[in-house]
Amino acid sequence: MVTEDVTAQADLLIHPIRLRIIETVTRQPMTARQIAAIVREVPQTTLYRHLNKLLTAGILAVVAERPVRGTREKTYALDEQWARLTAQDVADATREDHLRYFKTFVASLLGDFARYLQRERIDLMADGVSYNKAPLHLTEDEFRNLREALFAALEPVTQNPPGPDRQRRILSLVFLPTDEERK
Repeated sequence: MVTEDVTAQADLLIHPIRLRIIETVTRQPMTARQIAAIVREVPQTTLYRHLNKLLTAGILAVVAERPVRGTREKTYALDEQWARLTAQDVADATREDHLRYFKTFVASLLGDFARYLQRERIDLMADGVSYNKAPLHLTEDEFRNLREALFAALEPVTQNPPGPDRQRRILSLVFLPTDEERK
C-alpha cells in the first residue's frame, strides 16, 4: 500500500509544470528569471507558486542569493536526494498510481515535441528527431542483456555537463511486454 508521504512526493514530482521546472534546473542552478526564460508557457505567478512548492518539499534548494532592485534574487538547484522516486516508492505504488505516472511521462513527451515544433525552422532529419515502436522478440536473458548494454552505453553521456557546443537532447525509452502469447 502506498503511504500518504510517497503519494504526495510522487504528485509533487509528476505535476507537468513542476516536472518542467525540475527538468530545467537539472541542467544547472538557475534563478526564477532564467527558469521563466526557458519555461515561457508558464505565467510568472504560477511559476513562483510551483517553485515554492518544490522548495518547501525540499526538492529544490536555494543555493545563492543576491540583491536585485530592492529584493533578493534566489538561485535554485535540484536536491537530487528528494527529486527521484525510490525503487521502494515505485514498488509500493498502485496500478492507478503507475498509470498516472505514465500519463504524466507521456504528457511531458508531448509537451517537449510540441515545443520543438514551435521552432522557426524544423528539419526532423537534420535535427536527429525520430520516434518509432520496434517490436522485439527476446528471451528474458536477451532482454536483460539489451537493457544492460543500453544503460551502459548511455551512462557516460548522461554525465556530460551543458556547454556551448552541446545540444540538449531527450531520449525516452519504454519497454512494455505485450499481451500477445508466446509462440
